[in-house]
Amino acid sequence: MTVSAPVHLDHHRDVVTTYGPQLELHGGNGTQSSRAGRPTFPSRAAFCSLRSGAYGEAVEQLNELAFYGLPGAPRSPADLLTECRDGEALGFGSVFLSERFNIKEVVTLSGAAAACTERLGITTGVTNHNTRHPVVTASFATTMHRLTGGRFALGLGRGMDRVFDAYGLPRITTAQMDDFAGLMRRLWRGEVVVGHDGPAGKWPLLALDPEFDEDIPLLMSAFGPQSLRLSGRAYDAVLLHTFFTDDTLQRCVATVREAAEQAGRDPSAVRVWSCLAVVGDWLPPDVRLKKTVGRMATYLQVYGDLMVRTNDWDPAVLARFRADPLVAGFRGALDGKATTAELEHVATLIPDEWLAPAGTGSPEQCAAAVLHQFDVGADSVILHGATPAELAPVVAAYRTIRPAGRFDHVAANPGRARMDVTPAS
Repeated sequence: MTVSAPVHLDHHRDVVTTYGPQLELHGGNGTQSSRAGRPTFPSRAAFCSLRSGAYGEAVEQLNELAFYGLPGAPRSPADLLTECRDGEALGFGSVFLSERFNIKEVVTLSGAAAACTERLGITTGVTNHNTRHPVVTASFATTMHRLTGGRFALGLGRGMDRVFDAYGLPRITTAQMDDFAGLMRRLWRGEVVVGHDGPAGKWPLLALDPEFDEDIPLLMSAFGPQSLRLSGRAYDAVLLHTFFTDDTLQRCVATVREAAEQAGRDPSAVRVWSCLAVVGDWLPPDVRLKKTVGRMATYLQVYGDLMVRTNDWDPAVLARFRADPLVAGFRGALDGKATTAELEHVATLIPDEWLAPAGTGSPEQCAAAVLHQFDVGADSVILHGATPAELAPVVAAYRTIRPAGRFDHVAANPGRARMDVTPAS
């Protein structure tokens, strides 16, 4: 897909201007040009955004790539507006919006992303069906679908049991997500659902508009084998977790494809998203430490057993990690609260091979890691953990190695595998 209109941005930050693989930075600390074909970045304070017309008159949209909006712990949800404009100008295909019970309420963020973009695909990556009435969720998705002209996909996940327990919300099961997906599709087709009593819940009446006939894709975050099989049977796309090894990624893709085929579906019609942490060496060392060691440590804090079991890692290492006095006594998420010195200590507890499934090093090395995800079996890749401005050199490098024609069929909507695929019935 080619964008013919120039993109006009007016951001009050330092500016990065990218021309193919070449990148220059114009910031408060002066200008630094690329050397030996590699872009260089100024100090942490001089991070960047795109300048109006930076890509000239045409930017090819990379529908196979996405980024996460508001990565990490943002100070303001308004940052999403800049990120989405930057992401669209860079040529990203879509933005994933995670949800947190703070300043990242996903319905509001979805509308904001839609309002400030024209081509960018948008998905909740992810929300939970137990936090809203099904009619509210179905209405939200329909509103987004029509507001964006079909760029939206509803992404759902199981969430964390201990959070739901604390808030008095019911835990989510695979059976519930199966049932809920069916309810969404029925409501989007204009059905009036009377007396529903299933795994997702019991409601006397569910209805939107009898004239509706909406083709809205459903995306599912999947980790274990049951959720992977469900995504293949009943969802249009699946979002995998960060730090999956090649073997794990291949196994997950195979599980999804086999489940789709057993359900009588076209296996290739289910879009599989790899989520790749991209932490380049142009980032400051403390930031790189937080985005690698800090993030992995937080995953191990929250669902370490599942991470270790899924990747076939040594559970004894996880036990030592948990027994460490700093980790055992730490209050809060390590990636959000730990100091650099604390993270340097935590780094001694995590094997290098556990951190290896990521895009690290130079922009060229990160771009190669992204392309490798497709070779392993993914349909699409989220460049996780960084803003579009921080990812600009990776995108520039990726364009130089992107196989011509390989991704021409990929849809901008993150819930559709191909431009000619409609959501499952």
